[in-house]
Amino acid sequence: MSAIAALPAARRIQRIYLALLLGNTLAASFIWGINTLFLLDAGLSNLEAFAANAFFTAGMVIFEVPTGAVADTVGRRASYLLGTLTLAGSTVLYWLMWLWQAPFWAWAVVSVLLGLGFTFFSGAVEAWLVDALRASGYEGALEPVFARGVVVSGIAMLLGSVAGGVVAQATDLGVPFLLRAGVLLAMFAIAFLVMRDVGFTPDRSEGPGQAVRTLFRSSLRYGLGYPPVRYLMLAAPFTAGVGIYVFYALQPYLLELWGDEEAYSIAGLAAAIVAGSQILGGYLAPRVRRLFRKRTTTILLSAAAGMILLLSLGVTRNFWVALALLTAWGVASALEGPVRQAYINDLIPSRQRATVLSFDSLMGNVGGVAIQPALGRAADVSGYPFSLVASGAISAIALPFLFLSRRQNAPADAASGGGDLVPDDAPAPTPDLSGDPEPDR
Repeated sequence: MSAIAALPAARRIQRIYLALLLGNTLAASFIWGINTLFLLDAGLSNLEAFAANAFFTAGMVIFEVPTGAVADTVGRRASYLLGTLTLAGSTVLYWLMWLWQAPFWAWAVVSVLLGLGFTFFSGAVEAWLVDALRASGYEGALEPVFARGVVVSGIAMLLGSVAGGVVAQATDLGVPFLLRAGVLLAMFAIAFLVMRDVGFTPDRSEGPGQAVRTLFRSSLRYGLGYPPVRYLMLAAPFTAGVGIYVFYALQPYLLELWGDEEAYSIAGLAAAIVAGSQILGGYLAPRVRRLFRKRTTTILLSAAAGMILLLSLGVTRNFWVALALLTAWGVASALEGPVRQAYINDLIPSRQRATVLSFDSLMGNVGGVAIQPALGRAADVSGYPFSLVASGAISAIALPFLFLSRRQNAPADAASGGGDLVPDDAPAPTPDLSGDPEPDR
């Protein structure tokens, strides 16, 4: 396929990808600004609220590889459609439990189902995009594509989180959950009409059980078995686990600083600021990437900045200073995201892409399972400021693993497609495969 003929197809694929991200993020973000308040209003303590979140991430841990296998063996489109239906149904169950003031065990069960819904998305949409782009003849770098996705997600998150907070204050805390379910059903219809698996043929030669086992072994081989990916994955529990806690803890923390525990629109402001930071970070990410020869430089600097900002958030008692620090933390996270996505996608082969990406997500969720209840308990005992300082300290554990990924000198670390400025005299990277398979680039 010629480059000229490929361009319209590549643009269409990117438009579909951005539309899916827009709808998914809009639906999810209706409740992001008020989720912790919703759980506390249902009668849960801080420990129980974050334990419910931990069961959500536990559900993602349990189902990441099986649903990744669905995406790689049945199809990425099928996985997405299943995700919209599962997540819509479990969201309605969450709303019903709030009405019924359900016991904690019921929240735990439905939280696991919510996790199942999200695992159908993780890996599948990203893998669909990368394979479809390559099949269309797209030869540019992936960072600008993922960066546009971050910007679109930020816009959707800004709209959804603000709307969710305002709607909750005007009605009650349950209505945003019903809005989420409705948008998800609309996304099912849209994806059913426009999404097709392109550049990828599902492998259905094995039964479901054997396919899961085969792909799990592949995810170990191309994930933990390949050093550059391994160290990224080992860093994920500390960055992702902390990120999940901080995002939700900032809702009641900002209300505490503001001085009004029923100002739900202020709680929505936390999610809105993170969304605005994502927009700015997504815009800046490809530009910041071009300042450095290696992708891991951007990843390391962003992670270190995030750690420092979390420590600072924990010691401030000024509402406006906290908002400024939250904004900077969101920008640092958004700068890292597209670069990390491009890096890991250039390290793994197409056939196992969705499964390995799901396994990467699993590693982050393992951190969330362990870290969220611990930090929630710390907030109960010592307050939110102490838990944020502890979050910064925990996130620092990721830095040595990111440095070790950099030390592998993988070709993907210095990829220069799409105009990345790699110096002409830069030494050619020489990957230390240590007997591991050469990833398909």
